[in-house]
Amino acid sequence: MSKKQRKKGSKLKELYKEKKDTPLFVFFEWIRIILIAAVVALLINCFIIFNAVVPSASMETTIMTGTRMIGNRLAYTFGNTPERGDIVIFKYPDDESQIFVKRVIGVPGDVVEIISGVTYVNGEAIDEPYLSETPYELDFGPYEVPEGCYFMLGDNRNNSKDSRYWTNTFVEEDAILAKAAVKYWPISEAGMVE
Repeated sequence: MSKKQRKKGSKLKELYKEKKDTPLFVFFEWIRIILIAAVVALLINCFIIFNAVVPSASMETTIMTGTRMIGNRLAYTFGNTPERGDIVIFKYPDDESQIFVKRVIGVPGDVVEIISGVTYVNGEAIDEPYLSETPYELDFGPYEVPEGCYFMLGDNRNNSKDSRYWTNTFVEEDAILAKAAVKYWPISEAGMVE
């Protein structure tokens, strides 16, 4: 570095020291910090988490209507796929502008059938301790879940618009936005999604 460059550098340092205590400099420092925080928050929201509101009573009493939650967008990356029993946030297959929250009941290749209100997967009744009440004794199916798709049911079976009733019965894997992770509002409902 030449003598001239060093001299110029030291003048810039002196100028910076003089200016850093001025109100305008402080204001722009705050703006810079706020912009950096906003960009970081946007990146986190776009690539790591998904913020959702449960729109209906279909998941009660596991998740109440109006509950705000955060989903993990990274849960189904690096070869991981949704598993039976996961609660997921996804685009409603009949209208992708709507976001739904339901439980995965059938994974690719499964045959799901509901006989007298009892859910069977591949011919075996599944244990569903999360159900809010005994389902009406109705029959549905059998539904054979295609590759790359999932069969979804709400935990409040008697009050759930789910795969049983949709025109497009199955949720495609790329329509799944996140795995439900944490409930944060209302405070009384806050905690991990089980």
